[in-house]
Amino acid sequence: MLYPDDTQPIPAHAGIGLRAPHIAQVIEHLPSVTWFEVHSENYFVQGGEMLRQLAAVREHYPISLHGVGLSLGSGDQQYRAHMTQLKTLIDNVQPGLVSEHISWGGAGQFHLNALLPLPYTEEALDVMIEHVDTAQSFLKRQILVENASTYLEYAHSTMPEWEFVTELVRRTGCGLLLDANNIYVNSINHGFDPLLFIDAVCAETVGEMHLAGFSRKEGLPVPLLIDSHDHPVYPEVWELYRQTVQRIGIKPTLIEWDTHIPEFSVLQAEADKAEEVMHAHCAITC
Repeated sequence: MLYPDDTQPIPAHAGIGLRAPHIAQVIEHLPSVTWFEVHSENYFVQGGEMLRQLAAVREHYPISLHGVGLSLGSGDQQYRAHMTQLKTLIDNVQPGLVSEHISWGGAGQFHLNALLPLPYTEEALDVMIEHVDTAQSFLKRQILVENASTYLEYAHSTMPEWEFVTELVRRTGCGLLLDANNIYVNSINHGFDPLLFIDAVCAETVGEMHLAGFSRKEGLPVPLLIDSHDHPVYPEVWELYRQTVQRIGIKPTLIEWDTHIPEFSVLQAEADKAEEVMHAHCAITC
């Protein structure tokens, strides 16, 4: 183990998603950032430079592990080999938080590089509950599940997304990774008031929040936003984040940026904006 029995909790401040272009800079300069999050699957390796770098970062910062490949919503079977690799990484890194998505991405031996939407039905909810329970039992810890961005809806859904999400959290005891950008994206794509989602959430279950930039698809007969993580956070999402903090309080908040990655200072500036929102809320309520 790299850090046995040395879990550092994730503080209720703004963190940054750590990507390959910035790792050497972070190790050398130790920027003023309270915590980092990495994609779990990038570190499913046995030794080598990537794990060495992660260990160097972990010496100075709390780390959150965010997964994209566990496919908790798949209807046939979970990926036990994937969970085994994740558990090994958790044991080595001792992260403050571990998270995955409310989605599916494979069937049988086939795995797709996508976070695909679920129908919001009792049957799909039962599958998610079983798989989240299995994951938490196997990993021997609570996980957070993230509300995913979606670009289509199933005609046979029987409940709104927020009811599906909150019931999953209630019935499994997992936590919620509340992605404000995804809520806004879905509200435009599917035509609902994003505050309906926020108001349905139990504040005590939210362990982390995400902020990111989206892209607009032009020339279509209806609005369509893509959760592309390649822009600064848009003003509409900042406003939704501000309203969310007012309703549920201050939570660890991550700035995500995964393509067209800018200079690290740009990400720090985005994190500073999140801190300003949290400070403004605390000035009123603390």
